[in-house]
Amino acid sequence: MEPRPWHASYPKGVKHDIDLTAYRSVTEMIETNFKKYGDAPAYVNMDKTLTYAEVDRLSRDFAAYLQSLGMKKGDRIALQMPNLLQYPVAVFGALRAGLVIVNTNPLYTAREMAHQFKDSGAKAIVILANFADKLEKILPETQIEHVIVTRIGDMLGGLKGTIVNFVVKYIRKMEPAFSLPRAIPFKTALKKGAGQTFTPPEINQEDVGFLQYTGGTTGVSKGATLTQGNVLANMLMIAEWLGGELQTRQETVITALPLYHIFAFTVNCLTMVHYGARSVLITNPRDMPAFIKDLKKYPFTLITGVNTLFNGLLNQEAFKEVDFSSLKLAVGGGMAVQQAVNDKWKALTGVPILEGYGLSETSPVLAVNPIDGTDRIGTIGLPVPGTDLAIMDDEGKARPAGERGEICAKGPQVMQGYWQRPEENDRVFHPGGWFRTGDIGIMEPDGFFRIVDRKKDMILVSGFNVFPNEVEDVIAHHPGVLEVAVIGVPDPKSTEAVKAFIVKKDPALTKESVIAYCRENLTNYKVPKHVAFRDELPKSNVGKIIRRMLRDEPAK
Repeated sequence: MEPRPWHASYPKGVKHDIDLTAYRSVTEMIETNFKKYGDAPAYVNMDKTLTYAEVDRLSRDFAAYLQSLGMKKGDRIALQMPNLLQYPVAVFGALRAGLVIVNTNPLYTAREMAHQFKDSGAKAIVILANFADKLEKILPETQIEHVIVTRIGDMLGGLKGTIVNFVVKYIRKMEPAFSLPRAIPFKTALKKGAGQTFTPPEINQEDVGFLQYTGGTTGVSKGATLTQGNVLANMLMIAEWLGGELQTRQETVITALPLYHIFAFTVNCLTMVHYGARSVLITNPRDMPAFIKDLKKYPFTLITGVNTLFNGLLNQEAFKEVDFSSLKLAVGGGMAVQQAVNDKWKALTGVPILEGYGLSETSPVLAVNPIDGTDRIGTIGLPVPGTDLAIMDDEGKARPAGERGEICAKGPQVMQGYWQRPEENDRVFHPGGWFRTGDIGIMEPDGFFRIVDRKKDMILVSGFNVFPNEVEDVIAHHPGVLEVAVIGVPDPKSTEAVKAFIVKKDPALTKESVIAYCRENLTNYKVPKHVAFRDELPKSNVGKIIRRMLRDEPAK
């Protein structure tokens, strides 16, 4: 790679490129490090610890079970659960069997689940019992043949696991009734797998490993097709960027971001395996008192999060009692890190929040700020090793430093394309393989990049992408709605909030009924926070609703 403007700003010792021959696949990486760090603690959840050797054995058993069902290399398996010990066991087992991972948000509605499962062609699913009632509703619409149901306490062992499962189901009533007669309990699957022969398939970097669903740049959720090589490359880039800051077997990372999210999956789940680190899995970070108890209990060296997570912690008095003496790095992604939040965090913990940037389509990390103390809050940092970023015009021509344009990316972590959507792929790639992020930015003379505008229509809510088309489609099905347009509006807590503008068909239609209808069909972060009724919506000469005119209106 020829010299780039940002290379001069790289932290000392960080190479400009990466060795893609380090491992043949993500699968080889995890298997190699399971053996290397066997006796070291790998994952902690609800005070239960699994060592790397235990994750090795359990994931092998799960892989054997999947093979016994007739699942073959390239088949898709959906994983739908929060951060529990079951997740690494299931994801590593599925990868070892050569399956393609379809990460699924546990909070999805039945409608959202149906779309993702049908689109991916998933043949199997591992789902938490708390959400199985929704699967029951849509299972006949999908190609899913094998359902594996787990419960929160399944991996906790002995009396504790039994008590947790009892409390969750009967005391807290968090498990709605469901009927899935052919479903297999996760613990049963592991027991059966332990008695089965596991035959490792040949897995290479070219093999598809993940369908990571995203809104893309417009419209309906699409699966970003990520190969083993895409995700492996990004993991190696992150490890190179961290350089000697992290030491093998010595690190503890706080994993509060959900592992089904590509940021946490690549950084917390995979990169930490590379280091033999201990990952403390936080199942429900919204329960701040319990979350902070874990922070006090496990001295941590690394924490990842989004701005809202860091801000939420800072607003808890108990957080000031946490011991930060071991903390080396705090990394923020998914949304912009606010200067005020970074200043408060740094004053309390002694370390800044390093802001990074990436997308599901890029496995995800494209850029991050240096770990050497360079404080450039407000920028997304420098391109990670082996990655090219450029500011381009609509024709794909590079623009010079300081001029606005679309941030475009090229590197081995960039997806192969959207799953079974060739027309969309033609639109999101410039000639030469440059992926169009849709974000508008500039490059500073020293190579640091800065985002100056959002994608035209995409709404960013606490690090999650919300696409107006999907929300509008749901609202339009309400019998009381004639027309609808959805935009994002500034929100001090979540960066943006969803706002719906509606022309009524039924004069009795209320804001409350619209929001209630949305809650039945959309994940919570997609539900409009604001609803405004209008006599008409702004339209072009051909009748297309112009969202831009709604965005440009003065705030009321």
